Amino acid sequence: MDDLEVLLSLDGFPYETLDYIVEFKVERTTVTADRPHGISYALVLRPVGGGDPWLRFDNAHRVKRQGGRYVKDPIPFDHCHRDERDKGTPYEFTTAAQLLDDFWAEVKRVLTLKGISHDL
Repeated sequence: MDDLEVLLSLDGFPYETLDYIVEFKVERTTVTADRPHGISYALVLRPVGGGDPWLRFDNAHRVKRQGGRYVKDPIPFDHCHRDERDKGTPYEFTTAAQLLDDFWAEVKRVLTLKGISHDL
């Protein structure tokens, strides 16, 4: 099974503890300039009981690149929200395996910042 199939197999899989929930929504989509890898995804870390996500990697919409008017907007929709207030930072999708690695690294960072113990 290749790494894209592994990512697709996580669709709907929740990982829940007493403090947080990790949710995966992943599905095939038509290959476009906005979604050149042919998937639509949202990988989310949120508190148990609801509330704004603490972390989100997704390709639901385009985000503006930081910088002046001469900075070119990114074409793909891929981006991450690194906290509850982040409007989105462009994310360079390379492979599904790298997306999962980057997401879990950020999950560890966020949980550590929030003082939540984890064994990830």
